[in-house]
Amino acid sequence: MKNIGFIDYFLDEWHAEKYPAWIEAASGNRMKVAYAYGKTNVEGKLTNAAWCEKKGIQLLESAEAVVERSDYLIVLSPDHAEHHEELSQAALRSGKPTYIDKTFAPDRAAAARMFELAEKHGTPMYSTSALRFAAEYTGLQLEEIESVCTLGPGRFETYAIHQVEPIVALMGADVKRVMWTGTPNTPSLIIGYADGRQATLHQYGGDCPFSMALKTVSGQSQYLKVESNFFGAFIDNLVHFFESGKPAVPKDQTLAIAAILEYGRKAAETPFQWLELP
Repeated sequence: MKNIGFIDYFLDEWHAEKYPAWIEAASGNRMKVAYAYGKTNVEGKLTNAAWCEKKGIQLLESAEAVVERSDYLIVLSPDHAEHHEELSQAALRSGKPTYIDKTFAPDRAAAARMFELAEKHGTPMYSTSALRFAAEYTGLQLEEIESVCTLGPGRFETYAIHQVEPIVALMGADVKRVMWTGTPNTPSLIIGYADGRQATLHQYGGDCPFSMALKTVSGQSQYLKVESNFFGAFIDNLVHFFESGKPAVPKDQTLAIAAILEYGRKAAETPFQWLELP
């Protein structure tokens, strides 16, 4: 049995709640979440101690202690990416396979520093939205995509990743500019590629399903609504990563995603104007 350690901003959150049982099932009980550290307690949530007692997971006093006792590491804080760089320091120095939950980093500079630290210490590491592994996307058998339009729920700060990740997975990392076209209640972003290809994302609230319309350079078109068990597919990939030490997501894509999200937020301050990525 291999032990997994959680490092989180606070532990009483949806990903930390669900991942332990999913990982045990996907690994055939070869892995389990045994240790956890939460930086703080949050009003209205279970304390880290109470959450660990409920889950049967040992609460440790520091991220360093979790890293020392674990075989594999998961840095959570899925809705507070601004804490990822700090929370991941010990894990990225460990040489142990480390997954960092979405959204990877608040900006491209932080993302680059985290990759540099992992590479310096030989630590296999990746981050992704679970939507990357939706069967509707991974099953596509299409030549080069010219244009994509995606729809989904949530706020830009925490949920745009679930549309940007599939866009970059399907179209590549050579993004040159972004333009904000949304309203205060309906975020919308155009993503422009160096060769003129283009993608758009739109967020229409909690009841809007993840979906995509796309067209290839040869004129093929397709519409997809995500109905598959993308979290199950992601957990299967995570288990494979822990066992193989081989990240599933290219570094250049994760850096491009961080830049798109960073400059997408900046573009909201000057709508309907192209903002060039550095």
